Amino acid sequence: MKDRVLNSGFSPIIHLMTTVYHTIYAMSTQNNKFFANFLNFFVFRCCFVWFRTKIFKILVIFVVFYQKIVYNLLMNVKMDLHTHSIASGHHTVDTVTSLAKKASKIGLDYLGITDHAPKMTGTASVNYFRNLRYADRTLYGVKMLYGVELNVLDENGNVDLDEDVLQGLDFAIAGLHKQTFKPKSKRENTLALVNAMKNRYVIAICHPDDPLYEIDEKTLVLKAKETGTAIELSSVGVSADGYRGYDIARLVNLLLLCKQHGVFITLGSDSHGVEKIGDFRNSLKLLNELDFPYELVLNCDPEKFFDFVRNKRK
Repeated sequence: MKDRVLNSGFSPIIHLMTTVYHTIYAMSTQNNKFFANFLNFFVFRCCFVWFRTKIFKILVIFVVFYQKIVYNLLMNVKMDLHTHSIASGHHTVDTVTSLAKKASKIGLDYLGITDHAPKMTGTASVNYFRNLRYADRTLYGVKMLYGVELNVLDENGNVDLDEDVLQGLDFAIAGLHKQTFKPKSKRENTLALVNAMKNRYVIAICHPDDPLYEIDEKTLVLKAKETGTAIELSSVGVSADGYRGYDIARLVNLLLLCKQHGVFITLGSDSHGVEKIGDFRNSLKLLNELDFPYELVLNCDPEKFFDFVRNKRK
């Protein structure tokens, strides 16, 4: 035990305090009270500063390590509704269990697994999605939601899972991906998403801010209002180093339109593996700057989210 203490970061101060104690004691016995008291005050003042510095460093480490928890608790974010496991490919090696463990660690109540639908290269088969109904509903105390990230295939809004499979999932999101939908005109891109919203199992359009696809933001938001579909605020879209590029102007316009027309949004980390799960720091900062009403953020109220899904499926 002694060796562990002496080898810790506190050993220098322990040696200093021991030396000072003996020095003060010796000086006190030699009737040099004034100097002893001065030395006592000076050294222990230094000790206080040292301890204060140590405590500050510990607090900084704590805040940095747990900043996701802090942000999510402040904004009451209970769900991540866009994540990917090893089933999505894309060099992701983390299992659903690993994702759930990370979600539990950062304090999420619900975790939405939305692996890529079958038309995406290297992802899971139709049978994988059929069998998700048998997967664990709770892992590490986190309630699991099993969905899918559908690929919009054409301007008619067709997607790559049939309704008999979609009805067995908790929810579905849909978006444009270059592997399954080559960028077209603004009108065609918008039409593809608008028609996908007509699918009663599609509860949100994911990453509509993708700079690869020019869209009519107002048309998209108004159709979302009409069809009871949400617009996703993807964490990737608010990160300057996001792998899809960065179009913050479009994202701001989409959010302002959603705010104006009372359209719900979802938050999705789009984490491929455990690394980015629940990382909504930049998203929440942007929502704060826009004074976006949190009652329109479905991740903040699970019951509202489930009602939203039920209403869409009617």
